[in-house]
Amino acid sequence: MMNQLERSLLDRYQRGLPISATPWADMAQELGVSEQEVLSTLQKLREQKFITRVGPVFDHHRAGSSTLVALAVPPERLEEIADFINQFDAVNHNYAREHEFNLWFVVTASDQAQLQSVLDTIECATGMPMLNLPMEHAYHIDLGFKLAWQE
Repeated sequence: MMNQLERSLLDRYQRGLPISATPWADMAQELGVSEQEVLSTLQKLREQKFITRVGPVFDHHRAGSSTLVALAVPPERLEEIADFINQFDAVNHNYAREHEFNLWFVVTASDQAQLQSVLDTIECATGMPMLNLPMEHAYHIDLGFKLAWQE
């Protein structure tokens, strides 16, 4: 069962993460806890795989270059490959799907050369051929969800 701070962090900061030089301190002040409590709670949520990362999602046209990638991963390697891919700062929205291509993620980089370098590194290290699906049209999808907490 999650404590109140864990719930508050997940509810409040799905969107609207403070844009400042001290975002963790800003969050702590708003929630009435210490900055260290915010950081240790986020780390705990990551270790328990409730979250994979905390950070911005950029408009790829402003940030540089971006693509959606799909991999067909053997089920017994899915967690291993997903954990490896999650190590890259350029990766976000890494998720499993019920399909032949069962692992999908977005890579955003400062330019096409850096993007290709990340893709090459992942493909070489995993041995998984990639389905590279660069965006042709942009759509805004709000990925914040109201969470229903069970008592």
